[in-house]
Amino acid sequence: MSPARKFSDTDPGDSAVGADYFLVSPKPPVRWGLPLVSVIVAVVMTAAVAAGALMLVRHEQDRRAAVNEAAALGFASEFMVMYTSLDPYHANDYADRVAAQATGEFAKNFAGRLNEILVQVARSEPSTGEVLAAGVRQWNDDGSADVLIATKVTSKAPDGKSTIESGSRWVATAIKEGQQWKISNLIQVI
Repeated sequence: MSPARKFSDTDPGDSAVGADYFLVSPKPPVRWGLPLVSVIVAVVMTAAVAAGALMLVRHEQDRRAAVNEAAALGFASEFMVMYTSLDPYHANDYADRVAAQATGEFAKNFAGRLNEILVQVARSEPSTGEVLAAGVRQWNDDGSADVLIATKVTSKAPDGKSTIESGSRWVATAIKEGQQWKISNLIQVI
């Protein structure tokens, strides 16, 4: 055992135990400001990057759809100008041009009625076709587009003095085969 220590007036015992030994000092407060702001900024930045990526993907999808729609409309309009512009002196060339841009049901029907079409074109007056308006009616599951087209055909009367104009509406189904658009169905709408 250790001997008892005697305290005197000159040594009250504070020298053995520090004066602040029995004092409770509070811990410094945890500073949550900087970590909290860092977490919030990280979450906001992640959300901004994700939103930007989603907007970019949606923009690209819309752009591709607009490019496809413009290509289908452009091809169908050009085809209808060619289809409604008849030159009786070049009936075989006309039939070859139409057959080159036909596929599917339209190609079968055109090939089946080729002789009848050649005779009809050869007997007709020269005419000029014009597309007044065109719009995509719907996109089909196979990637084809049904295009509604309003056309006007202008031709000279047999006497050569007067001009005959007629209008018609068509539904042309345009489909992309490889890198080329073709007409797979053509129906005149009444």
